[in-house]
Amino acid sequence: MRIGAHVREDIDPLASAEKCGAEVVQFFLADPQGWKKPPAHPMAEQLSAAASAGETTLFVHSPYVVNLASTNNRIRIPSRKLVTQHAEAAATVGAAGLIVHGGHVTAGEDPGVGVQNWQKFFARQADEGGFAVPILIENTAGGDNAMARRFDALARLWDAVGEFDAGFCLDTCHAFAGGEDLVGVVERAKAITGRIDLVHLNNSRDEFNSARDRHANIDSGTIDPDQLVAVCAAAGAPVVVETPAEGQASDIAFLRERLG
Repeated sequence: MRIGAHVREDIDPLASAEKCGAEVVQFFLADPQGWKKPPAHPMAEQLSAAASAGETTLFVHSPYVVNLASTNNRIRIPSRKLVTQHAEAAATVGAAGLIVHGGHVTAGEDPGVGVQNWQKFFARQADEGGFAVPILIENTAGGDNAMARRFDALARLWDAVGEFDAGFCLDTCHAFAGGEDLVGVVERAKAITGRIDLVHLNNSRDEFNSARDRHANIDSGTIDPDQLVAVCAAAGAPVVVETPAEGQASDIAFLRERLG
């Protein structure tokens, strides 16, 4: 099992990974709050070579502004374009996948329309030859009209996109804050998606079902660290900690010790 971190230093993520002992590296290719096309990464060749040699496993996280479920054309259409652009850029650095949040519709809107918007996006891209890298849909923490907060909603989404080989990223903080018990969460997720491609292993600063997405280091949140270890062991997938940077090395070391 490979364990790593989301690194804040996007220019040289390999150096950042080395500092905290990460075998898996996740990073942004552009401003996470922006809509601009990602520029060519200055270390694309080195990153791709490291990934090809098996020295590290790379994942790219899409910008937070992306909302593929939105009924607003001014959000949904740019979101489609941005995801496609980031997938293409992720391929140039040798990434194993692009993580995309499930998104949401607004209060009073039919969540089923959001599901249809996801399905249309995958279907259209499949007709054009697919994505440059796998798209990993991530569960989210808040919103009653979210596509991937509660697992009953996730099941409706997967009924629409599963046929397109969509990947799944399980975030422990998001699940806990979203109201999903972490005991048996891997089994429940796999029963819906058939897979877990990546685990975002984060503790939570807030209580169960708070709907707040605030990450904590493994030993300092409201989730029992033993539960977090159990999730990793059951998932059998690469693990990325998206915890506060000053504690990431300790988080990785703790997981390695507990998981062997």
